[in-house]
Amino acid sequence: MKNIIESESYKIQKPESWAPTINDDQLIEYIKESDFSNKQVDEGRDFCYFLDKVYYTSDTENSEYACVAYTLNEPSNLESASVRDVVVEENETYVIHRISVLRDGVLIDKIADTKIKVLDSENQSEGGILSSNKKVNITIKDLRLYDVLITEDSRTKVFTDRDFMRKEFLKYVYVTPSSYWAYGKYKFSFINDRKETIAYKKTFFRNEEGNVIEPEINYLKKGERFVIEKENYINSFDVNREIAPFIDFATDRNWIDLSNYISPLYEEIYSKASLKEFAPNLVEKLDAIADQDEKLQFAIDYVQSHVYYIFNADEMNGHKPQEPSVTYDNKQGDCKAKSVLLKVVLDYINVDSSVVLVNFNSDHYIKYYLPSLLTFNHVIVKINYKGETYFVDATSRDEFGLIENRGYIYFMHYLEVKPNQELAIKEPHKFSYYGINEKVDFSAQNNTGKLKLVTTYKGNRANYMRKYFKNTNKREIIDSWNNFLFYTLNYSNDRNGTDIRTIFKDATIEIVSDDKKLNEFTIQYNTSIENPYFVDAEKNRFLMYFDRNVVKNAARDFMHNDLSFWHNFDNEKYEINLTTDQKIDTQEKYTIQESTIVNPYFDYISRKKVTKNGASISIDYKPLINLEIPIEDFEDFRNAHHEVADSNFGIGIDIIEEGLLNMLKYSFKKRLK
Repeated sequence: MKNIIESESYKIQKPESWAPTINDDQLIEYIKESDFSNKQVDEGRDFCYFLDKVYYTSDTENSEYACVAYTLNEPSNLESASVRDVVVEENETYVIHRISVLRDGVLIDKIADTKIKVLDSENQSEGGILSSNKKVNITIKDLRLYDVLITEDSRTKVFTDRDFMRKEFLKYVYVTPSSYWAYGKYKFSFINDRKETIAYKKTFFRNEEGNVIEPEINYLKKGERFVIEKENYINSFDVNREIAPFIDFATDRNWIDLSNYISPLYEEIYSKASLKEFAPNLVEKLDAIADQDEKLQFAIDYVQSHVYYIFNADEMNGHKPQEPSVTYDNKQGDCKAKSVLLKVVLDYINVDSSVVLVNFNSDHYIKYYLPSLLTFNHVIVKINYKGETYFVDATSRDEFGLIENRGYIYFMHYLEVKPNQELAIKEPHKFSYYGINEKVDFSAQNNTGKLKLVTTYKGNRANYMRKYFKNTNKREIIDSWNNFLFYTLNYSNDRNGTDIRTIFKDATIEIVSDDKKLNEFTIQYNTSIENPYFVDAEKNRFLMYFDRNVVKNAARDFMHNDLSFWHNFDNEKYEINLTTDQKIDTQEKYTIQESTIVNPYFDYISRKKVTKNGASISIDYKPLINLEIPIEDFEDFRNAHHEVADSNFGIGIDIIEEGLLNMLKYSFKKRLK
């Protein structure tokens, strides 16, 4: 212990007064084998004898305490226990109270065998991410299989002036423990030592039949605590089909209160901004653009591409937005700074806009959470223009197009930074354009196939493909298309194991056009193929083109009891033309099969045209997106996608081989239909 030098990031000391007091005799008493513990060990799992967790919050700090004792019977757990990292934020301290093992009935203090290093959290120091987080690396020597490891520690975050929002508001989400561990004793306590009342909401807890219990909201005044205590406990929710039960703790406020708290902070910043004064060069460029659509495009492009995005992790939930003059002069800022600058520019060109708070990562859960500003972790801009509403992420890069053609952002919940706002829901959306518009021509003559694909991407798809072609090696791009076509032409079933480059040996792919205003990116793929037909086990030949990307397996395979399916597909349009110098079966069932699917959440129409030497299909797919499919509608929605997958996502033609026997076989097959 003498060799350990404490730092600002960690300390070794006794627990605070609000934490439990556990002496060595009590520890040994808690660690007793039982029928329950023996059953877990016999099943090859490690066992946690006890876990005592406490979350403590006051007007000056947030702290988490844990005391745990668990077996090291599994080598993987022994390895992770021997060396571990604890990441602490700025002004957060990791406090070690106890590190011990119980070995052969004897309690051994292991702090003297512990080596502690403080490192920069280097995985968060690139790509515009600034963080003064530290990583406390803890190495414990001489841990042995079948030891019982006991650790007791705390993490304490003391608020600074920059943490004014954390001082004012509390948000903490307690998630029930991993279903891997079994616990002899389990206890969780939440202690409210703030002057403000804390609300808490229990969500996705289940009754004995496994059905979700209606959420309930209760309250903790200063000095009160909430406690969960269990014995012989395994958290038994279905990790693959259910959401883990959780409790949301938050300062008791409503959305209107919160919007009235946050909006003056932004209004103060706006009032200091005069674009003409701090950005005369930008104003001159804006004034020189006569067309309002192009002026709006220029404004968005400028903030997205000419102002570098810096994410300061320590300040994201804390400080007021940076003044736009500073953002403009420094050409850098976080999401708040860039969004505020964009709004100031839009105000200058008389485009109505507002800053909105979002959390893309937790968007699904926001409807279950209590109102809290700390729910949000990102800021974007809402733009009202020519009767339509658009959302623009000022931190995005490599985006192009007039406002209606730019990338679409998928999310549902947001809080507009204006007075007297409720939590808003982004409306479901139908695209006015096709994200993919593709024409395929596949012609087989003299047993050689000529294949040409011309594909136009738009919106999000154009942004992605433009970036992909810019950053990816040409050979890799061609290999990707060849691999896709290997399955689309059904060659995976008659020449599996063949080097794909020998099948598509002269394949080329080129950019045909790139319209930055329409945000349309068009490419063309060409190749010739020897032996273009798929041949089955009976030596029957087929010319086939079935694009599996049209089949939405994410919808067909989705299974969850608590999550709704998030619908976020693009409009797609395909024209596929197959021709051959051979005679084909013009009445084959699947060759002539068409579909008309009118589902509340998507329309899908396929139409066919068949001639004696070929066939064509047009596919038009238009979904209603940016919404969760209601559980009661999902099976019909899934079945509609099964119908798409039932040979309605492409076309195939059957070759009628020459010769009397083949004609007889063909006639016999027709009679069987």
